Amino acid sequence: MSDLNRRVLLKSSLAVGLTSLTSSFARADETTGITATEIKIGSTTSLSGPVSALGIQARTQEAFFKMINEKGGVAGRQIKYIYYDDGFQPPKTVEQVRRLVESDEVAFLFNMLGTAPNSAAVTYINQKKIPHLFLSVNGDKWGDHKKYPWTMGFAPSARTESQVYTKYALQKNPKARFAILYQNDDLGKDYLAGVRDVLGAEFDARAKAVSHEVADPTIDSQIVSLKTTDADVLLSGTTAKFAAQSIRKAYELQWKALHFIASGAASITGAINPAGPERAVGVTSSAYVKDPSDPEWANDKGVGDYLAFMQKYFPEGNPKDMYCIYAYTVALVLMQIFKQCDGNLTRENIMRQAENLKDLEVPTLLPGIKVNTSPTNHHPLRQVQLQRWEGTGWKRFGPVIEGANL
Repeated sequence: MSDLNRRVLLKSSLAVGLTSLTSSFARADETTGITATEIKIGSTTSLSGPVSALGIQARTQEAFFKMINEKGGVAGRQIKYIYYDDGFQPPKTVEQVRRLVESDEVAFLFNMLGTAPNSAAVTYINQKKIPHLFLSVNGDKWGDHKKYPWTMGFAPSARTESQVYTKYALQKNPKARFAILYQNDDLGKDYLAGVRDVLGAEFDARAKAVSHEVADPTIDSQIVSLKTTDADVLLSGTTAKFAAQSIRKAYELQWKALHFIASGAASITGAINPAGPERAVGVTSSAYVKDPSDPEWANDKGVGDYLAFMQKYFPEGNPKDMYCIYAYTVALVLMQIFKQCDGNLTRENIMRQAENLKDLEVPTLLPGIKVNTSPTNHHPLRQVQLQRWEGTGWKRFGPVIEGANL
């Protein structure tokens, strides 16, 4: 298949693309989790615990695979999607991953949620040589193809995103001082590292950082502490629950800092509404997926196909929830991997095709943002566009930024 064919596959009708998957039948060789009639895919997520709002991703993908199965499945096989709640507790993640691998015998793991949960299981998964694809994380380390050759993230690296924020803030105010709230795990530390990358030797003089634990009930005291610095910029490198709290507390303190929040915490449902839309005005984040609530996409075919999917297969879900369209987007890319496998559904070939995505245009990604991977590039997305909350929605501004060129 040429690069051009790969690029245009998902630009065509979703129905045509999915139908074509059913025409390619399996070769004689089989692998664990794949039989003549079935493909088992496993995942862990948070249906309970401090980040339970993110569990909607697995439920969206469950509905997506139901749609695929109704259209004939993949290479004549039905997808059996098995996901378990780990409550965002790493020991529970390890237990559930072992269950998926050793009892359920899944072919591969897909879109597992969370930095700490994935960190707890990644060594075991790589030792077993099981594809560990498109993790729902922002950590830079998930692109470490040498250490974790069977693991691949999806979203732009949190470190890259933080570098973008810092550089933009310095363009606005070259003398800016920074206050950083970060979750005390790999996710939060990547945001801290991104600021340090840009400020360099000036970091200690121009930045103050305060951490929090994911189990903390509130981060109000941390925001109060950071406010005492009178910093010009507040960067909240954390998940949606705590981003909402930081927005609300900064507003209550009348802190007028330029406030950045992680793209993974920019959900209207998960962060903006809990904080209060009026309190979030001016908050800045980044985007790479189309916002289905944005009138700009009212006549967009990719968003239209997504909305039709939600209405038919997941009517109880909120189609405006960015976690839902994110999950749908990741699932579309998985379908491209299956397409490239051409019926050869071994673990080795699934991983090989995951490492062979070339300028893939996905209809729910922002224009100009493409998926690229290789055996030495396990960061599928490296591009973002800045966006600002304007009271009723996010407004994108500026060019698409290529993280690799920072």
